[in-house]
Amino acid sequence: MAQVRTLQKAMALQSTNNIAYLNDSDTRLAGCLLTGIPGLEYLHMWLSIPFFTMYIAALAGNGILICIIISQPSLHEPMYIFLSMLASADILLSTSTMPKTLANFWFGSSHISFDGCLTQMFFIHFLFVADSAVLLAMAFDRYVAICSPLRYSTILTSKAIGKITAATLTRSFIIMFPSIFLLKRLHYCRNNIIAHTFCEHMGIARLSCSDISINVWYGLAAALLSTGLDIILIAVSYVHILQAVFRLSSREARSKAFSTCGSHVCVILLFYVPALFSVFAYRFGGRRIPGYVHILLANLYVVIPPMLNPIIYGVRTKQIWDGAKQMCLNLAKEST
Repeated sequence: MAQVRTLQKAMALQSTNNIAYLNDSDTRLAGCLLTGIPGLEYLHMWLSIPFFTMYIAALAGNGILICIIISQPSLHEPMYIFLSMLASADILLSTSTMPKTLANFWFGSSHISFDGCLTQMFFIHFLFVADSAVLLAMAFDRYVAICSPLRYSTILTSKAIGKITAATLTRSFIIMFPSIFLLKRLHYCRNNIIAHTFCEHMGIARLSCSDISINVWYGLAAALLSTGLDIILIAVSYVHILQAVFRLSSREARSKAFSTCGSHVCVILLFYVPALFSVFAYRFGGRRIPGYVHILLANLYVVIPPMLNPIIYGVRTKQIWDGAKQMCLNLAKEST
């Protein structure tokens, strides 16, 4: 009995030492603790249900969309290639956050290593910037298709699409890679608790007791030079598209053009509106907006657009419907 008590005391002492180690040591050694959604901890289990449902729907919908585009030669056109790129980025973006969030909600798995936190932060921001670039490429595709239809096949060649893809990935990497070194240069001497469901740049920087002014300005510049510039260029593209559409003499042609662009506009709004609202609410809302609202919005804008994008394109695009039917017929023939 005495030996059991001695062992229990030793385990308690070791546990105390571990807690002190987490609280007092360098965060780079101890790792970080993700709190989930502060103020709504008692709802974590219930919130996990819609998050899990949306995540599975995003995986299934985008996976099916990619399979349809790959399997149907009639969809091997620039518009649908860009759509498959968007679907791929959406799968990766939601997967970079949701598994860890759900593990936290279900099992209380809040700990993440410092390098793991940096890796998650990099991929979240990298994929968000890539998503934005793909939307810009899709806007350019619609601009060429409507404003210069006779030159469409000569402008958007396979080589041009390859260059756009390479430029999208290169730009995202160049913009986000320096943030890793900007965070690694900091000295971390405060607590290691991040009041969020996932790691993001400023959340990690605020754990430091060093001057983070460079991180703040770099984050702002990166946002303006990537997402901000993309929004401006997309808006300019659609101004020219609308001008070209209204010059069309045929009502049927105008209707077809609006229908073709309508899906893309819906996707753009779904992607940018929640993200921009979250950013501006965080910057200017101050204490008027509870912290859990910011975190809920941050989680929703990485899972709702990926979930709804395949539905929007599936419902509004006849070619996708036709491709889905043809793929099902081919599968049925193969099974018999």
